[in-house]
Amino acid sequence: MRRGMLSDLFTGVVAKKLTLVETITEKSNQHEFQGTRPLRRLLGEDDRRGIPTHFIWISGEQEALAEDGFMSWSNVRKGKPRAAEYHLYYSGNTVTELMQPGDMLFLALQRDGSILVVITPSGTIQNQLVWLFGIEEQAEFGFTFQEIDGNNNAELDFAARYILDELGIEPEEPEADQLDSLIEKFGLAFPTTRIFSELARSSLPEVSAADDPDRALIDWMDREEQLFRRLERRIVAARIGDGFRMPDGADVDGFLSFSLSVQNRRKARAGQALENHLEAVFGAQGIRYVRGAETENRNKPDFLFPGQQEYRDPDFPAARLTMLGAKSTLKDRWRQVLSEAVRIEDKHLLTLEPGVSENQTDEMQAKKLQLIVPQRLHTTYRLTQQAWLMDVASFLSVVRDRQDG
Repeated sequence: MRRGMLSDLFTGVVAKKLTLVETITEKSNQHEFQGTRPLRRLLGEDDRRGIPTHFIWISGEQEALAEDGFMSWSNVRKGKPRAAEYHLYYSGNTVTELMQPGDMLFLALQRDGSILVVITPSGTIQNQLVWLFGIEEQAEFGFTFQEIDGNNNAELDFAARYILDELGIEPEEPEADQLDSLIEKFGLAFPTTRIFSELARSSLPEVSAADDPDRALIDWMDREEQLFRRLERRIVAARIGDGFRMPDGADVDGFLSFSLSVQNRRKARAGQALENHLEAVFGAQGIRYVRGAETENRNKPDFLFPGQQEYRDPDFPAARLTMLGAKSTLKDRWRQVLSEAVRIEDKHLLTLEPGVSENQTDEMQAKKLQLIVPQRLHTTYRLTQQAWLMDVASFLSVVRDRQDG
């Protein structure tokens, strides 16, 4: 099934690390950027006033803030004999007030002419955006321009759509009618996550976890996400159509509660779907496992190999035991895995989150936690990290060797 392209959303992007004079501090309140050559390549030579702009500040564990504003692009020497000098002015708001020197600013020109501004400190989100936009290494504090061309940019695959979702952007599905035909039987109600996961796998008969477990896990998760979003759109549209009204006016509390339930359902189902598809991978590979087995202090690792009985048997060699945590997104929750199986010193954690920061992966290594990422997502990590990462097939080989031993 064809997916959208990044060029369907953006024409180009510039990025830079912010300097003191570009941030709103007690020492500076200029609200502007110098119109360097990369900005001129992005915005052109014509003056533009009041460009609709969506500002986002995002960092860390569910920390995000967004506000709408505007930018203006102008040649301050227009009509004068001296060389052109451009400035990009921006409206001050709660997002720009959070800017700090050293933060990375991404300024993307959208297809409709509006601008998306994302500000983020160093870390995972920054790495993800650098990868998404294909930005090359730039000078420390100078703008870097990257054109987004439909002829050379990749499809909006699982990793790209994951990052866009973090920004609150949900691209259209080019072949949505095919998805709709698969979910028609559910009407306006969600089936169980297990049923949805089975539907996702059955809709991709060409994908084999026995032949390529890395591809299977990503493709199945991607398809389930597509199906889920299509059904969710129908259900949410119907609920909004019914209105949020009370006899004395708008039902604000009802609307907020409904919105929160939508977000919570997305997060909960993503984690359950990942575990469902991992079970299918283990089954196709002939791997013995137990899902949700109980260890010490009522901890329950997502997966224990070969099983709970062996784990509780003091005569069973600890070297032949394996545990796997599975988290669709990490944030700062990966440390929870460290205490889930005392007998197993070297632990494993699988995630679908692209571009996790080096600080986090360095800490994982120090704490003897091996990160597993499907092969297709390895390119979202830095080269220094890729040598250490493990893919799904390699993990399965480790488990099989221990079980056969």
